[in-house]
Amino acid sequence: MGAGGQAGRREAGLSPARPTAALAAFLASSSWEDVPAAIRHEGKRGILNVLGCILAGREDPAVDLVRKVFPLEDALIDAAAATAHDYDDTHLRTVIHATPPVAAAVFSLARKNQVSGAELLHAFILGVETTCRIGNAVMPGHYEHGWHITSTCGVFGASAAAAKLLHLNGNQTASALGIAATQAAGLVEVLGSMVRVLNAGFAARNGIAAARLAGEGFEGPREPLEGLRGFVNVFGGEGDLKQVTQSLGEHWEMTRVAYKPYPAGVVLHALIDVCLEQRERLSRAKDIIVHLHPLAIERTDRPEPRNAIEARLSAQHAVAVALLKGEAGLPQFTDAAARDADVQALRRRIRVVPDTTLDKMAARVGVDAITIEAPAARPMDDARLEAKFASLAGARAPLLLETIRSLETLQRVSPP
Repeated sequence: MGAGGQAGRREAGLSPARPTAALAAFLASSSWEDVPAAIRHEGKRGILNVLGCILAGREDPAVDLVRKVFPLEDALIDAAAATAHDYDDTHLRTVIHATPPVAAAVFSLARKNQVSGAELLHAFILGVETTCRIGNAVMPGHYEHGWHITSTCGVFGASAAAAKLLHLNGNQTASALGIAATQAAGLVEVLGSMVRVLNAGFAARNGIAAARLAGEGFEGPREPLEGLRGFVNVFGGEGDLKQVTQSLGEHWEMTRVAYKPYPAGVVLHALIDVCLEQRERLSRAKDIIVHLHPLAIERTDRPEPRNAIEARLSAQHAVAVALLKGEAGLPQFTDAAARDADVQALRRRIRVVPDTTLDKMAARVGVDAITIEAPAARPMDDARLEAKFASLAGARAPLLLETIRSLETLQRVSPP
């Protein structure tokens, strides 16, 4: 590249180094032995969680329509299913739902190729790492400009995971990332509508396509991430390219992925926790004031959700079902629950107000001159995560749970 292009990148605050090539080389050379035991365990937790979401989400009406139009696109269908109930996961630093596009991609390839459990788990971990690191490089401006980061960064993770399972070399993997970059898309505006499931679905499908094309010799651009008109400059505004490769292979972003305890927007989880824990006190209150960060309000101030899709992103609905039902699982976020007369009546007594002093994931509830703090959601330990999986997977849960526990010992995996 000429001096003008390098100068342009310096003006944008970006290094002239080539993080795409460095990331691709890391992905291609990474071995299973390089992955620490704690990260392997976290990878299995991620697969357990997302598989449960996929199995439950396949019956969602939006996913049924996706399947009708794209009957042979299993990666698209599974990623859509994983996000259908808003019950998947969140990379806490970026709010990416990191696992659906990656899991759907590796599951699809494992159905069609000889893939061992260790290979699948390794590719899954690398894909999540890629998604989250690229997300770190473009936040916070990326999301604030309206890009749905699960999709825009998820396509890179899906392509990285697919490249690993297809045994691409460093140059081919770099091309896969470049082909993925030109397919990055997805708008925050679609959240709260059926279209939201397509964002993860297209990321999974396009990520696989990128890796397959690269494997056939299709070449991508040299600098799809760092180029003057590359992903970070175009999508991120003030990007920090160091985040892509800094401490790569030493620090793992999977440690920052949290699994959702409730099928609702992640910014509502601390609020739901406090409502369940303080249910008796809050239920007696005449009026309830919920304090949330302005960004959380932008996404979840929906006093009259009309259906399940809107209810999952409604602070008023989340509070109402937690107080009335004492639970906040899938049955509490259905079309019927959104139309329940008692729930509707309680929602009208809940006022949501902004508080810039709060973290985006936190909440504060005021009742009867008493303030109850909810600084963070409670994390999901193994027991709680396995219970969630059992509720989602039904009769198949025990066998699938044992399979995932011993995943790295299996010579071949055949995802359901």
